Amino acid sequence: MLNAFPASPSQSMADQHESIDLRSPPVDPAAAAGHSWFPAPPPPIYTCTLTPELVAKAREELQEKPEWRLRDVQALRDMILKEQPNLRTRLDDTFLLRFLRARKFDYDRALQLLLNYHAGRKAWPEVFQDLKPSTVKHVLDLGFLTVLPQPDPNGRYILCLRPGKWKPNDYPFVDNVRAIYLTLEKLIQPEETQVNGIVILADYTGVGMSQASNPGPFLAKKVVSILQDGFPIRIKAVNIINEPRIFKGIFAIIKPFLKEKMAERYVLHGSDLRSLHRNIPRSVLPQEYGGTAGQLDMGAWSSLLLDCEEEFIVEFCQPDPLEGVVLPDSMLFEGEQASGQDDDTFRGLRSQLYYCY
Repeated sequence: MLNAFPASPSQSMADQHESIDLRSPPVDPAAAAGHSWFPAPPPPIYTCTLTPELVAKAREELQEKPEWRLRDVQALRDMILKEQPNLRTRLDDTFLLRFLRARKFDYDRALQLLLNYHAGRKAWPEVFQDLKPSTVKHVLDLGFLTVLPQPDPNGRYILCLRPGKWKPNDYPFVDNVRAIYLTLEKLIQPEETQVNGIVILADYTGVGMSQASNPGPFLAKKVVSILQDGFPIRIKAVNIINEPRIFKGIFAIIKPFLKEKMAERYVLHGSDLRSLHRNIPRSVLPQEYGGTAGQLDMGAWSSLLLDCEEEFIVEFCQPDPLEGVVLPDSMLFEGEQASGQDDDTFRGLRSQLYYCY
């Protein structure tokens, strides 16, 4: 945090920003204690919680040098205050480290990621307005997503998505996006996740034409843009299982927006659980996926998120962080309406979906 450093010109600049809260949002100790299976976030005044092994991993993979860590955070903080003085954002060490780690301590790329992170909220108000766990309880109750209680051998938590549980008549698709985003926000808090990244396991059992054609390319583009360029998390693998023939059409919608490196991390297993187990060991998978870690528990993660209501109210239910900020034309989110080209693309892909189905 800024007050951990001697007084400086940048600190005086921060004092002038009355709307900027430099602190991390409150974490309820009692709630955290009730979910001991998931690691707690770093303390309000940053102290490294990484094991020696993870410190070494961060040095090798992320170019993070422990002896320079706080200097790097201060450099990013100074850039924000100088280049984006009107940006309402957290400036504490814990928060800014997420962006530095996600961009391997490249200051310019970390700042761009931070701007994209806030630009996503402005570009998609139906997702980010009043974003808190209680508003997506119906998504959690449906069993659309959960986080498996045990990380894989590489220390990566596994986000399990079950899109077949959702039907278009249940509620708008953006509610699923809201639940995913809140889950990512919680997942990225522990330093372990910032270094190790996460794995996605998507079970397409029950996905049919109605689910496949609902989002459309414009919505798909916004989701992919946020995950790739607008959120400080490292998605190390996406495992797809039980995908129907129609998935070729679904992936045709998504793939044009994926960077090559991300597209290579998609692994399609079909119904072959042995193939899945070569990527995610049985020891961390539930019985439903041929694992030995008991039955799939949808309630633990739901309970954890719902117990963090106050934390998310502080984080998201605040004034627009970009009010008064001038963003360059090259920003990630460029408009709210799909172009005619997107519409034409969607019509062609819809035809493909019907053909596959």
